[in-house]
Amino acid sequence: MLSKEQCRETIARRVAKELSQGDVITLGIGLPTEVANYIPHNIHVIFQSENGLLGVGPHDNHAGNKPKITNAGGVPVTIRPGAVFFDSVMAFTMIRGGHVNATVLGALQVDEKGNLANWMIPGAFVPGMGGAMDLVVGAKKVIIAMEHTNKGKPRIVKKCNLPLTAAGEVDLIVTERAVIKPTPKGLLLKEINPLFSLEEVLQSTEADLIIDETLNQKII
Repeated sequence: MLSKEQCRETIARRVAKELSQGDVITLGIGLPTEVANYIPHNIHVIFQSENGLLGVGPHDNHAGNKPKITNAGGVPVTIRPGAVFFDSVMAFTMIRGGHVNATVLGALQVDEKGNLANWMIPGAFVPGMGGAMDLVVGAKKVIIAMEHTNKGKPRIVKKCNLPLTAAGEVDLIVTERAVIKPTPKGLLLKEINPLFSLEEVLQSTEADLIIDETLNQKII
């Protein structure tokens, strides 16, 4: 059994492998921001933050209680050489204008049709969906980074029963257990973390999975 921290690291490390040289990437609040900590040294990517920063670096673990620079989630971050600052209007102009190659977002649910629900938690006050709706339609690739289950309940479901953020926009799902790709025929299981068996992945997934003929038993 993986701890919460191990789950997050496993997911973030695997997502980092999906990013390509020169990509401009926007990371959602929470787990997705950790992807910036695991970019291979030979790959140069540019992270954009919705609060107006292009050139986000790894988390700043030495910022203390009064950080000068944070990402959109309020987490202290470093900046890369050549980073630029601007207002949130310009940040969303970049997103809505199709200038972001990929976005990494968390999710509450993803279903068989690649629909995404990630903004309303039942019983909790939520001021709005933030920039997620802009990102899922503005970014060229949408990667979901989330834990496979929530308190034992599957997050990959047959049909989302929470309010949708977007319909059919998810390109890839990465969890601590598997890598899954939405396709016109359904959800394709591409990789399994060797710490889990195929049976465990299937049992913890409500949606039907198509087994890739070249299923890779390695997630990181």
